[in-house]
Amino acid sequence: MTDNFVEIIGLHFARNDHWVLNDVNLRIPRGKIVAIMGPSGSGKTTLLRLISAQLRPEIGKVLVNGVDVNSLARSDLYKMRSLMGMLFQSSGLFTGLSVFENVAFPLREHTKLSEDIIRNVVLMQLEAVGLRGARDLMPSELSGGMAHRVALARALVLNPQLMMYDEPFTGQDPITMGVLVKLIKHLNEVLELTSIIVSHDVAETMSIADYIYVIADSRIIGEGTPEQIANDKSPLVNQFIHGLADGPVPFHYPANKYREDLKL
Repeated sequence: MTDNFVEIIGLHFARNDHWVLNDVNLRIPRGKIVAIMGPSGSGKTTLLRLISAQLRPEIGKVLVNGVDVNSLARSDLYKMRSLMGMLFQSSGLFTGLSVFENVAFPLREHTKLSEDIIRNVVLMQLEAVGLRGARDLMPSELSGGMAHRVALARALVLNPQLMMYDEPFTGQDPITMGVLVKLIKHLNEVLELTSIIVSHDVAETMSIADYIYVIADSRIIGEGTPEQIANDKSPLVNQFIHGLADGPVPFHYPANKYREDLKL
């Protein structure tokens, strides 16, 4: 067993002749919370899709639990994905199913457990995220934060070893954000998970991450502990972490001279 649950080596990924990721190398140690941060459109979510083999790189390797996911046959990849849980930015709940049925769905799809056992497992997962009392509600009756917590219960119901969170704090109010931060940290410790958080919410992510990678311009521009990233002297890292309007990322999209456009 390797020390790293995920390892990405020399990865290059292109879309429409544009390099989204260029020579990316990173490691996700077992039992840790690792954040992948950076401006919108920098390839953070693409990395999650490469880890789960929804996408394939042009060059490089993606190792999960020591295995190159792109070398697996379809049946073996299906088994590998059972080790992974994913919390989508939009929650991704089935709108026609109740909270209980949403969480039960993976158990019915991937196991042969009896309905009595499924009921108990679902209720335990909902209790863990504080929503056992909401089991009969429909997704349309949930707040955004509640929907995220139901989606988290569903992602955890098959006891994954790796949890991936895609922008878990986006659009959440401060109370809900605090609940999600506490839940992610608590569940990682109690369930001995390995977690990857993709986010551009700096303060919340840095409060729980053990290690951070910052991605911009198709590459990793900074990495380290939260303290190291906070004190990074790179202009691009500093601009992103501290939310500065002026820096390497310009405010204005490239355009003709203003006076020329106005015909002055």
